[in-house]
Amino acid sequence: MFSNIRSLIFKIDPETAHGLAIKSLKLNFVPNIIQEEKNNPLFKTKLFNRDIDNPIGMAAGFDKNAEVYNSLFKLGFGFVEVGTITPLKQYGNPKPRVFRLVEDEALINRLGFNNQGAKNISDRIKKNRPTGLLGINIGPNKDTKERERDYVECLKTFHNSGDYITINISSPNTEDLRDFHNQNKLNDLLGIIDKEKKNLRSQTPIVVKVSPDIDDKEINKISEVLLSNDVAAVIVSNTSDSTRDNLKNTQNYQKGGLSGKPIELKSTEMIGKFYNILKGRIKIIGVGGVDSGKSAYEKFLAGANYVQLYTGMVFRGPNIVNLIKKELNELLLVDGVKNYSEIVGKTK
Repeated sequence: MFSNIRSLIFKIDPETAHGLAIKSLKLNFVPNIIQEEKNNPLFKTKLFNRDIDNPIGMAAGFDKNAEVYNSLFKLGFGFVEVGTITPLKQYGNPKPRVFRLVEDEALINRLGFNNQGAKNISDRIKKNRPTGLLGINIGPNKDTKERERDYVECLKTFHNSGDYITINISSPNTEDLRDFHNQNKLNDLLGIIDKEKKNLRSQTPIVVKVSPDIDDKEINKISEVLLSNDVAAVIVSNTSDSTRDNLKNTQNYQKGGLSGKPIELKSTEMIGKFYNILKGRIKIIGVGGVDSGKSAYEKFLAGANYVQLYTGMVFRGPNIVNLIKKELNELLLVDGVKNYSEIVGKTK
């Protein structure tokens, strides 16, 4: 069905098309998708001590303002992450700021944390109880002089609203945000977050989202910091501002974060490196090029406990979770396992 209308959708500006998708989901125009594998024990798992039907999540960036997470649960996602959300409302970067690279099955975006602000979004979540496991991705305002304070303000606002909070230190579209990948700066930030959690008496798990554009030395140092702080999971990884090799589309020069198939291998290799260091002590959520059962399977083999996607849905449509589970089911049956978790970290 989606393949029949994809060419029409792709004639629309990418950000406009995204807005139309959000409006459709807000109006509950959710495709009648039969979740064939909904109760399949191969996919049942827990995330932060909550049962979920499957380990496939919607990544932050799609539902920036927490408007359609319950519709996304209806599409079959095992968990949904909203945001990135900043303390104050902000427009983001000038348009055009989203580019669709059809030949590469990729997007480039330089949105810049456009969102309606923490209070507005918090009020919306309170009025619209999540029907599934909800993560909240937070970041600093562009013009703030105290980024650590912005993270704390968002933590104060959302610590009772979501099932976990993701500290976004890796968007390439907020100047110098990736400075938090520095070992000392990250350690200081997580220390501040932990102190505020204790003040709030909050048990909400903290997740850190990292860049794919870091080297082995940085992976080692970041892993040390994660293990020495109260971090429940790491998301590997955000979009890339360096991977442009072999892109076919003429928009490949656009500044911003690249997502989709071109960063699949890069993120999978990075998952393996984090897994070899963390050794299961911190959960790994794998992101980057997930659009099929095989791509999810490869991330699990590398060491991801869960996966997320966004760009994959742009190219494969709203039935993508069902498609992934169907393909993944066949791969897992060949392996003879009872649950997908048995293959995590078992790179062949």
